Order: sequence, then structure tokens, then C-alpha cells
Amino acid sequence: MFTINDIERTRPHDCELDEWRLRLELAACYRVFDRRGWVEEIFNHITVRLPGPERHYLINPFGLHYGEVTARNLVKVDLAGNTIGRDDHPVNRAGFVIHSAIHRARDDAHCIIHTHHSAGIAVSCKAEGLAMDNFYAAFLHGRVAYHDFEGVTVDEGEQARLVEHLGDKTCLLLRNHGLLVAEHDIASAFYWMYVLQRACEIQVLSGSMPGPNLPLTAQALAMSSSSVQDADPQRDLFSKVFWAAVRRAGVTLDQIA
Repeated sequence: MFTINDIERTRPHDCELDEWRLRLELAACYRVFDRRGWVEEIFNHITVRLPGPERHYLINPFGLHYGEVTARNLVKVDLAGNTIGRDDHPVNRAGFVIHSAIHRARDDAHCIIHTHHSAGIAVSCKAEGLAMDNFYAAFLHGRVAYHDFEGVTVDEGEQARLVEHLGDKTCLLLRNHGLLVAEHDIASAFYWMYVLQRACEIQVLSGSMPGPNLPLTAQALAMSSSSVQDADPQRDLFSKVFWAAVRRAGVTLDQIA
């Protein structure tokens, strides 16, 4: 995480401390996704909810590549998709429809990530969905939900069904579309998207090889998933340490402030 000195040194005078911290973390997340190739040019979104009862959240400016996102040019919007404060950049409506629905419905969904990475879309197109037969998929046992494709997500009428299908799960496979993760902070959302993405990549690779995959036992699935999913401060610390290391390796403060 960024230090209080980092935050104070770079913070504009008209931005609250908590909001600036989240702006830095979110901008860093966009840059990490860019470096990893988890981008769809100017499309897709990573959002984070700001403190306060209004449920305002930050989203990337439409028209900018992930590698151009900074803490300053992130757009603050309300749940209706209206810009709060400066409106130098527009917001993609598809991002508003998906992210606003979940931010509104889930008290714990402070960070939402949606991607169109090739492996994720490929798995979302399979009738069986995510196969529970590899190391990373085992972590996700019981944590994945599914939502059928209804067309480009610009119809607000789809929001209720999207929320219903996600339920209380962390990961959502948008059928024929891509991946989504909703978590309580940026570090946890990044970690679970990493796990989900790795599970999809391995499924695509193993599916391209001849012969059947070895199944995992119910005991192995239960042990693997409970080891990483159970509520435990140490596991929350694990995701924070993981995210901080990834961020340090790929992003500097000067790039995003």
C-alpha cells in the first residue's frame, strides 16, 4: 500500500485523504492490468466505491487506454451514472450498467473488476463453465456464479438479473462474455481475479491437449477452497501483501499520481 507520506505528498488540496488513497490504488491497478495484458484497449472497467452513504465510485475515463489512467483522471460517478465534480471525460454506459448494479446491491462490493481476456471469454463460452480440475480452480470451489449473455450490457433491465445471479459469490462468469470479480477492497479483488484468470488459462491449455483431465476429489476441492476462502485476518493480509508486491514490481507513484 502507499504510505501516508506518499498520499499526502501527491494529494491535490481539494481531494479528501481517503479518496486520494483509493484513486492511487485504483490507478495502480489499471497500470498493472496493462502490464499483464489483461486489457481490452479502452474497454472494460475496474471500479472502487468511495466512503460515504452516497455510494459514489471511481471508474476509468472512456477513451483512455489502461496505460493512461492516473489518480487525477479517474471519474467519480453516482449510481445513476452521473459524473460528480469534474467531467473532463465521458463514462462508458456498459460499465455503468454492470458496476452500478453491484455497487448498489452488495454492501461488501467495494471493488469490482470486469475483463474480456481471451482465456476468460473462452471458458465462459463452454457449457460446463469453469472446470474444477486444476490447482487454481480448486480455490474457487463454491465461489463462482453464472449469468447468461443477453447482449451488450446497456439495458438497465438486466441489472436485477445480474445481481440475482451473482448472489453472495465473489466471481461471476458472464456467459459468452467474460469474467467479473466483486470484493471488499482492491487487493482482494485483484487476488481473486488473478486466481480466476489463472484457472481459465490452465483450463484452455489442458483442454487443447489430447486425453481426459484428471478429476479432483471432493475432499481435495473442499480442503483447497476452505484454505483460501474462510474468513481469517491472515488471508486478508495475504491478499494485501500479494497486491502490494505486484504493484511495486510494475508501477511507480510518479506514473499514476
